[in-house]
Amino acid sequence: MTEFWESSFIENQMMWGFEPSDSAILTKDFFLEKKVKEILLPGIGYGRNAKVFIDNGITVTGIEISNTAIELARQNGLDINIFHGSVNDMPFDNKLYDGIFSYALIHLLNNHERAKFISDCFNQLKSGGYMIFTTISKEAPMFGKGKQLGKDYFEIMEGVKMFFYDFDSIKQEFGNYGLIEISEIVEPHKNMEKKPPFKFLMVKCQKE
Repeated sequence: MTEFWESSFIENQMMWGFEPSDSAILTKDFFLEKKVKEILLPGIGYGRNAKVFIDNGITVTGIEISNTAIELARQNGLDINIFHGSVNDMPFDNKLYDGIFSYALIHLLNNHERAKFISDCFNQLKSGGYMIFTTISKEAPMFGKGKQLGKDYFEIMEGVKMFFYDFDSIKQEFGNYGLIEISEIVEPHKNMEKKPPFKFLMVKCQKE
């Protein structure tokens, strides 16, 4: 996984542009409403989703597997704490956060990694804190493409394995972690308007 993302960022640099995703904008609004002050962004990439939070006075800490992505974030003026490593190695600190936002990451993990990731995120939330995950759904055009590795789990191209969620699998995996809402969201490719949008699910949990 490290090699895949490292070579992707080296080759494609800021491959999704610098506009924040719609999910990040919605999450920013929600976090502001809930007076969230400090958040963790696992899989921060080169920071396109971080800036919208920072610009609204929220303190952001990131985790990123690709050193090149971290360098790109620095070049784009992101002077924040970013841990270099895989989310599989969480936690990187013993800090508790008001909020956690993970965009388009969890579906790239296998069963065991997903379970650990959800648990690790939940453990780093303050009491009353929120975690929001955006993940690919079975409605996405790539579902069923490539080599099947397990139920709803496919290697859609070499090196890219994806688990496709539906409402049932979300309830199953997030049910013990304060699941409060599942919603559908269509994410446009803001830097490639002709490309069909991704169909995602947004998962919202609160630690009581």
